[in-house]
Amino acid sequence: MSGVLDGPKPRINCSMLSQHISRAVCFVGRVEKVHPTGKTFTVADGEGKIATVELNDPLEEELSGIVELIGMVSNKGAIMASTYNMLREDKGIPFDLELYNEALKVVHDFPQHYPFEVAASG
Repeated sequence: MSGVLDGPKPRINCSMLSQHISRAVCFVGRVEKVHPTGKTFTVADGEGKIATVELNDPLEEELSGIVELIGMVSNKGAIMASTYNMLREDKGIPFDLELYNEALKVVHDFPQHYPFEVAASG
């Protein structure tokens, strides 16, 4: 059985969550609010839509800015994160989440040019 971190994952935004229930995904968003327990937080995608992220263990660091999450989408549409990575601003250049969202649309509109999964060759 392959794990969440094995193999390629589709990059999605909030509007694509319902199409990826019980699948591993990659999600990039801006941290909006962290629950006091540190086990859940919300992120906004490039369209300003909000997704809930759930963690197995409480956060051990302050979480802010842009994060990249790898996890499974639950039946409720929450992201059960296996790992996350804060994307630091490099040399004062902010990450353009809106532009990233536009790139996601292109990737999903032309799947033949941007395959997420490697097809088994016969």
